Amino acid sequence: QVQLVESGGGSVQAGGSLRLSCVASRYTYRRYCMAWFRQAPGKEREAVAAIDIDGSATYADSVKGRFTISQDNVNTLSLQMNSLKPEDTAIYYCAAKQGYCTERGDFDYWGQGTQVTVSS
Repeated sequence: QVQLVESGGGSVQAGGSLRLSCVASRYTYRRYCMAWFRQAPGKEREAVAAIDIDGSATYADSVKGRFTISQDNVNTLSLQMNSLKPEDTAIYYCAAKQGYCTERGDFDYWGQGTQVTVSS
C-alpha cells in the first residue's frame, strides 16, 4: 500500500504560479510511475503530467511549457505550475502505479486531492 498526501493548492490570479507537492508513505523514486491528474467541475478527470521509472516526463498539451513535474526526493513528487490560467482551475490529484507508465493497468493509489483556483 502507498498513501499519498497532496499539498500546495490555493487561489491565485491568472499568470501566477503554484507548486504542488505529493508525499508518499514509501519509497517511490524510480519504482513507481507517478502522475498528476485534475478534475474540474462538470468535467472528466484528465492526466496532467507523469514521470516514469526511467525519469522521463510527459505532459498534456494544455500544460506543456507551463507545468513541470519532478521527483524531488525518494518519496516526494512535485508539480510546478507557472503562467496559470482560469481553465487550470480544478482539484489536482497525485497518483501512483507500479511499473512503467505505459504498461497496462490503472493507477493503484490516489491522494485526496488539493484545490487549485485561478481567477481572471
